Amino acid sequence: MQPTISIPKHWGYPRFALDQRTTQGIILGLYYYPFGTELAEQFGGGWRYALMPHKNSDELFHFQENQIQPLTPQELFSQIRAEIDFYQQQIAILQQQLAVLTGGFTNA
Repeated sequence: MQPTISIPKHWGYPRFALDQRTTQGIILGLYYYPFGTELAEQFGGGWRYALMPHKNSDELFHFQENQIQPLTPQELFSQIRAEIDFYQQQIAILQQQLAVLTGGFTNA
């Protein structure tokens, strides 16, 4: 069974998804300030998002939905390709270390 989140119909659906990459960073959380509440009057109603600027960051920033800019398909492709290349380099380094440890014999 897949985990699900129920959103009340009168809230509207969020524009962005958890773990989505944006120009501001990666979306880690989202919350809603219902219109007509004190929080909405103070900070603006609607969806708000918690974003981490990059995966090694210890900072978390909060944005309203209209402040977030999605990545273009080309930007998203470039980010994912760079991450794949990084991990492939890490795998090659680990394979070299394993070869040294085992005298050049591996089961892989």
